Amino acid sequence: MPALLPFFQWCDNTSIGQAIRNSRVLFPVIESVHLFALTVLLGTVIVLNLRMLGAGLRRQPMPQVARSLAPLTFWSLLVMLGTGILLFCSEAMKCYESPPFKLKMVTLFLAIIFHWTVFRPAANFPIDLAPPRRIATAAVSMILWFGVAVAGRAIGFY
Repeated sequence: MPALLPFFQWCDNTSIGQAIRNSRVLFPVIESVHLFALTVLLGTVIVLNLRMLGAGLRRQPMPQVARSLAPLTFWSLLVMLGTGILLFCSEAMKCYESPPFKLKMVTLFLAIIFHWTVFRPAANFPIDLAPPRRIATAAVSMILWFGVAVAGRAIGFY
């Protein structure tokens, strides 16, 4: 990852990063918004996965549940990414050295790709998937999204 060092240094030296780092209020406020967005995102993911497993909202078709939660999922992810960039800029050099940060970025990338290429099409399919496929899809989704949360939390302890 030495090739990325100049990028991390540049982010760390941006005026936004410095302003957040030098403020007593900005980092905790941004972090709170970031965690709230993550909570909303995980809430929608849990509801969708439970429905996919047949453990909740059984009377509503899966595509209807998925369509209802799609805007909340999208906007919470967008807020989470935006605030995450701000948090990253405020401590980019700390992140450069952090294995949990690297794990979070890989897990986040995989979760987003999986969600939009596998999970969403499966959730919007008008006919329920076969039980093994439903279980596997829901399990991978939960592991990836909760992996993002756990790795993110671990950043603070490294």
